[in-house]
Amino acid sequence: MVKTEDRFRFKKEERVKGAKRVDAIFEKGKSFISYPLRVVYLEHEQSESTSCSILVSVPKKRIKKAVHRNRIKRLVRESYRLNRALINKLELEQQPIDVAFIYVKDTATNFNEIDKAIKKALNQIAVRIKKNEESE
Repeated sequence: MVKTEDRFRFKKEERVKGAKRVDAIFEKGKSFISYPLRVVYLEHEQSESTSCSILVSVPKKRIKKAVHRNRIKRLVRESYRLNRALINKLELEQQPIDVAFIYVKDTATNFNEIDKAIKKALNQIAVRIKKNEESE
């Protein structure tokens, strides 16, 4: 039986790790904008323990101070952690995906704006994957 606090944890397995996986996301992945985030996702065949792994990037070119970059990354991860059920509804166990969230706004923002963008992005990924499966 799964503890309620375990359902909402952001586990280490849910992070995209390794240069090959990161490069593959940006080379072969599909992207769209969910302002203030650019979202790049890639379906892959590797068997992972989780159905969706994420990568969060806040460019130094846009946000100069490390304190602000780290805060934005924490907010994005927290929003994903709370809303990952939107993408897990698809039962992606047979087709795991990697998702990269790249922050594109030039100034720091609040949690509500990031949360709204994450919800929109996860719904859009779900719709695109479903549409892709139906067309095949």
